[in-house]
Amino acid sequence: EFIQPGQPQQNAYVERYNRTVRYDWLAHHLFDSLEEIQDFATNWLWTYNHDRPNTGIGGITPKQKLALAA
Repeated sequence: EFIQPGQPQQNAYVERYNRTVRYDWLAHHLFDSLEEIQDFATNWLWTYNHDRPNTGIGGITPKQKLALAA
């Protein structure tokens, strides 16, 4: 099912992720190929999950949060 037009709060997690991607790197780089974008996105996602503290989960990385839950 699709969300209603103009209602991004119906899909808040995805909208928040899209905003983070857009403001963290997508709007700051010009890419020459789709492969370059995919490589950059893969590296950024690894850094986001392993190295970048997230204030929404107590200033730890998502990897650390997952380890605490296990």
